[in-house]
Parts: sequence; structure tokens; C-alpha cells
Amino acid sequence: MDGSRSDPAGSQAPRSGEDLRLALRAATMYHLEGATQAEIAVKLGVSRPTAGRLVARARTQGLVTIEINVPDDLQGTVHADVERELEAKFGLTEVLVVSDVIDGTDTGYGSLGRAAATLLSRRLKDRDVLGFTWGPETVAVASSLKTRATKCAAVVQLDGSITSADYQTGVEYTLGRCAAYLQATPIRLNAPLYADQATVVALEQDSVISRALKAGTDADVMMYGIGPVSTSTTLFEGSFIDLDVLDELRRLGAVGEIGGRFYDADGNDTGGSLPGRTVSVGLDAIRACDRAVLVTGGKRKHEALLGALRGGLASILVTDIDSARWLVDRSTSASNGKVSQ
Repeated sequence: MDGSRSDPAGSQAPRSGEDLRLALRAATMYHLEGATQAEIAVKLGVSRPTAGRLVARARTQGLVTIEINVPDDLQGTVHADVERELEAKFGLTEVLVVSDVIDGTDTGYGSLGRAAATLLSRRLKDRDVLGFTWGPETVAVASSLKTRATKCAAVVQLDGSITSADYQTGVEYTLGRCAAYLQATPIRLNAPLYADQATVVALEQDSVISRALKAGTDADVMMYGIGPVSTSTTLFEGSFIDLDVLDELRRLGAVGEIGGRFYDADGNDTGGSLPGRTVSVGLDAIRACDRAVLVTGGKRKHEALLGALRGGLASILVTDIDSARWLVDRSTSASNGKVSQ
């Protein structure tokens, strides 16, 4: 007997009426009646793999069409098409787009925070270590944690925050609230963000600080915002950097920063005087994290956002619809997370 004829769903089987009938029956049972492949196999007298191939054949031969309808009351709030397009273009695991306009103020990240908090509830596991950089985006995430249903092992600060200025970074709030609501052990990085190189070397050799940096570098999940290269950023307002440093960063082609570490339009470290003076987890650790959650939005952060995605500095993105559409318009092709214009 011809082996291709013994399997109604075999790749060599001709398109006969009986083959189509079986495929149609299998598809009806699977999609409309909720039957499993095992149940279909018993009902039709075929093997379980054949049942699966029959269901697949029904789709490939046009016997099945699937339509997804968004309810009228959710129109304009669900952006699945844009999310899928960005995932494909930038090689992202997941994109979550909110409809609110992000106004760029520290209090304007509420919707992003709520969306990111919901995402964390799906992504975090009991034994995970969650790392975060300080900033308004992560404060918004922390303030959106309302229940203790999600747990993780530890929460660790990824970047130093001590400054000579009277400036509130939100580190204690973010660390304390995340630790409390996620029932996790807090790990502080009690260090400045920037210091002279000799001090940085000494700090990295300190037993307590080195353990915090190691925990941050190895974190299972990282969440962070980004900053543009301008005077209207937390780093400038908190006196972490000055105009001379900004001028140097612009000459180097910097477009954004994560955890005090600056990168160019392709997401590459810009170098210069700052890297050796920085106390934070490096950008390579973020690239290596398979659950690196970038939470940001607003027009003034568009170039920084594009550079971060080009450089593979995120695997998961939470952003607003205007930023998402801007990214779609700017990008034309993708390969391994790198996008060209």
C-alpha cells in the first residue's frame, strides 16, 4: 500500500474529497466543539499526530478562517497590531502599548506604571531577583502595585543614587514598596551614581556594594526607564551631571541613558569620561537579561527609545501609542533586534 495514502493528512496525499471531509470534520471538532487532538483521533479512527495534521491542513487549504473582533467599548484602547509590528521589527518578546498621552512630567507616567505592574504580575516568578533603576517610571510601577498576589525572592537597586544635592530620587520608595508588595528581600546599592575613578574602584571592591552589583548584574528581571541627553532630566536636575558633561555627551553622539550609562543612536556605549566614574550595572548586563522591561514614553524620549531598541537594550517594552506609532514610522527593517532606517 502507498504510505502516503494510509495517512489522510500526509504531505503526499492528493486533495481528494475524503481528505477534505476528514480535515473539515477535524477542524469543526477542534475549533467549534473544543475537542482535543486525542479526542479527534479516537472519533475519526486516526493517530493523534494525524489528527493534528488534519486540523492544520484545514487552515492551510482555506477551510478555516479565524477572525478576532475587538468589542466596541474597547476600540482605541487595544493596540495589538502595533504591538505585534514592534515585536517583529525589534525582536522583542512583548510590547504593551497604552492609549494615554505621556506628557513628560514625573507625574505623567501613571498609565505606564499600571501597565508595567500588570505585566510584572505575569512575568515574575517566586525565585526571581528583580532589579530596577531609579526614576519616575519605576516610581510609577511601584505605586501601581496594589496586591501581594505576585512574589519574588529579592528586589535590587541597579544604580547608585547618592548625590550632594537635595534631590529625591525615589529609590527608597521604589525599593520599599516593591519589597513589601512582592514579599521580597530588599538589596540596596548604597553608593553614588558618579564618583572619581579611584573611588569607583574602591567601591566595587567593597564587600557589601560588590554583592549588590553582582545581584543586579545577575537579576532575572530588570525594569527601568530611559533619559534623554538634555537639561530636563533627573540626572541634570539632581546635579549628577553638569553642562560640561552634557556637552561631552553630545559630542560623543549620546542620545539616551539607562542607569546613568549613556548610549548612541545604535545603542552602543558612548565612552568618554563617565563610564569609569559610574557605579551601576552595565548595559551589557541589560542586553543579556531575557526579561529586560523598558518602561518609557513621551515625545522627548523618542530618540533615546529608538536607540535603546536598536541596541538590544530591552526584550519587553511598555510605552504609549504615540511613541509606538513613531517607532513604526521610523523603522523600516529588522534583523536580530537591530533596525535600520
